[in-house]
Amino acid sequence: MQRVKETVRDYLLLSLGTFLVAAGVYFFKFPNQFNTGGVTGLAVILNAVIPAVSSSTFASVINLAFLILGFLALDRNFGVRTVYCSLLFSAMLSALEWLCPMSAPLTGQKTLELFFAVILPSLGSAILFNMQSSTGGTDILAMILKRFSSMDIGNALLCVDVLIAASTLYFVGMEAGLYSVLGLILKSVVVDTVIESLNRRKSFLAVTSCPEEVCSFITHTLKRSATYWQAQGAYSHEPKWVVLTALSRSQAVALRLHLKATDPHAFILVTNSSEIFGKGFMRV
Repeated sequence: MQRVKETVRDYLLLSLGTFLVAAGVYFFKFPNQFNTGGVTGLAVILNAVIPAVSSSTFASVINLAFLILGFLALDRNFGVRTVYCSLLFSAMLSALEWLCPMSAPLTGQKTLELFFAVILPSLGSAILFNMQSSTGGTDILAMILKRFSSMDIGNALLCVDVLIAASTLYFVGMEAGLYSVLGLILKSVVVDTVIESLNRRKSFLAVTSCPEEVCSFITHTLKRSATYWQAQGAYSHEPKWVVLTALSRSQAVALRLHLKATDPHAFILVTNSSEIFGKGFMRV
């Protein structure tokens, strides 16, 4: 039952992340012809060359083509979540195009719309990347290249994104091209920042004289685990105990207040960490 709940929760998050990407792309990226690389960037270029076909249609077709290529070149189980998000992304773009047809940007403020064109897809992509998924497209190409070549995939895809974004200068116009290059830079920063924020936890280290009370509070009240070992004060040479645990932000505050009440002389070191692997945290 617990596994079913976790699966449902995961797919709800995957759907939310995919919707954020689709909404940002459809409402802000396509109408302004912003191009930050990837499949949607190619769709912007193709729409500029063939205006009769919408950017949403080009994006759906290219995404499905990459999906078929992934099935042919990789194992059929190359990523159930990626397949789900890729198909859902194409379906959402088509649904938005049918429900909310757009012939012009929502506002006349290009800079404002650029921020939404970057932030919404970046937030959605960060949620998907954090769950080992994506909306497909060039990510599937990366999987294929990784399997059949020894090239640096990350740098190769970054160069492709830069070329796609820069091509907007020629196919669309100078203004849209400059906004696109700026958007590509912002996207890389925002995605990394959001992923780090989603995974941020507290590494909690306490030097205390009452380890049993501290560990009891961690295990019974906070429902976490801890490791502790005996140590000795360098100045006083008195026996001490070092307690190590990993907590969420609210749990770290609760433990700090508990330590303040039970052992006012405890030495506490709390550090931010975005990569904690193990039960209850990220999977290895």
